[in-house]
Amino acid sequence: MKEIKYVPVGVIHSPFKDIEGMPVQPTGAKGVRGTVEIEPKYQDGLKDLEGFSHIILIYHFHRSQGYSLEVKPFLDDHMRGVFATRAPRRPNPIGISVVRLTKVQGCTLFIEDVDTVDGTPLLDIKPFVPEFDVQEVKQIGWLSEKADKVHKVMADKRFGGKDKSH
Repeated sequence: MKEIKYVPVGVIHSPFKDIEGMPVQPTGAKGVRGTVEIEPKYQDGLKDLEGFSHIILIYHFHRSQGYSLEVKPFLDDHMRGVFATRAPRRPNPIGISVVRLTKVQGCTLFIEDVDTVDGTPLLDIKPFVPEFDVQEVKQIGWLSEKADKVHKVMADKRFGGKDKSH
């Protein structure tokens, strides 16, 4: 398969200077404020974004090195297939977060519920639209008895190091 390359459109800033102690999902980061600095050449792409209360940030897990096809997620004590988790150590270290957009000022987006480490490269932004993005869900797999712990569990350094095999 052909290699694909992306160039960041901006950078996400948060109060989290280190992975350890960070919330593991935006719902565990309620009220945590941050900013997104968009490269000036992309500023025109922000037109009309202030009309949305929530946005989807698509970013690169820049602190994650290598990958593992089986991981022990933050919310569980069992090894799980990486594609059944949101763990950052994946073949393509891409993350998503739905955050609250509070203000757009020039090239700066003011956000809340930020769960990324400071300096995270932003790949794209999409508006969050409940009619498009919220589905009736019948199963959430192994997370069915774990998801409610997201407000209590914080990240550690388990996904920052390089896997010996990849």
